[in-house]
Amino acid sequence: MKFTAFERNLQGTGASRRLRMGGKVPGIVFGAGTPAMIELDHNALYFALKKEAFHSSILEMDLAGTTQKVLLRDFQMHPWKQQVLHVDFQRVDETTKLRKKVPLHFSGEELSVAVKTDKCLVNHVATEVEIECLATQLPEFIAVELSGLVKGQSLHVSDLKLPEGIKVVKHGKVNPVIVSATAPKIEEEVAPVVAAVPAKKAAAKKAAPKK
Repeated sequence: MKFTAFERNLQGTGASRRLRMGGKVPGIVFGAGTPAMIELDHNALYFALKKEAFHSSILEMDLAGTTQKVLLRDFQMHPWKQQVLHVDFQRVDETTKLRKKVPLHFSGEELSVAVKTDKCLVNHVATEVEIECLATQLPEFIAVELSGLVKGQSLHVSDLKLPEGIKVVKHGKVNPVIVSATAPKIEEEVAPVVAAVPAKKAAAKKAAPKK
């Protein structure tokens, strides 16, 4: 994805406030050299942030007539307004090694025996994983094929088919679960309990004379 940034000369709280009032977002680009202060069009950035690829892929930033490869590292939003307050990017090249969370894209779930035949509930325990790789190897997402899923089965990190050179960061966990297929709970119908009328009382009611 490509986007345009502009050089920012003024710094400080007051300057940033004026930028935001003018529909701009202050930002910074760090890594591989001197940090650069930048500003971006707010609306363009706001809608770019809604796209998954903007968060998990290498971006091409046009700054002062040159194109730089960068990665979105952080952004701050206003507590209650739909307003981006600040954004951070990192310069990357073919030698940059990084850690980054990437989304999992699930497919084939509806074709699996677990769903079609056994009517299982498929739980997406994780929707993203943190990976370690070179910047040039960063995938936009990791595909997870679920068509072979059966009842009671769980897929773990070790079951993911990762591109070459990519390693999942497990944070101390041996083999985290990604997906599980569990049988649906069957609720037993409870018959209503009817209070039995004692035989003597019932007979007494029948024998009672009419007034």
